[in-house]
Amino acid sequence: MENRIYDERNGLWYAKQGDYYLPELALPSEKEKPIGIWGQRHLQYLKEYKQFVYLNLLTSGRLNEYLASVDEQAEDMFSRLVKEYADRQGVTEQLKAENQLEWVGKMNNIRSRAVEIIDVELICV
Repeated sequence: MENRIYDERNGLWYAKQGDYYLPELALPSEKEKPIGIWGQRHLQYLKEYKQFVYLNLLTSGRLNEYLASVDEQAEDMFSRLVKEYADRQGVTEQLKAENQLEWVGKMNNIRSRAVEIIDVELICV
């Protein structure tokens, strides 16, 4: 018997494993894009709470592209939110020069709020 056979009805190749022929399945090729912290956080969320969505994206070959898009959106949103909140609260370079400790405290508070907003609106959706 052959170790590999082709089924014309469904267009799949089968490989012999022991006494059985199993289909040789492969995921579609996907262009690799770098994924930052936001994409990784969303990936973890999908794996834990949205397994069906995760598996659909993975098997369709669109997971990396999707995560890169989420990462880019989140990074843009983070930068915009930090800048807007800093402007509203008067956190300026002058404050940084005059009172570094106060500036660091306010910027950490602003960044924390921005992270919470991004988590709610982009990451955990």
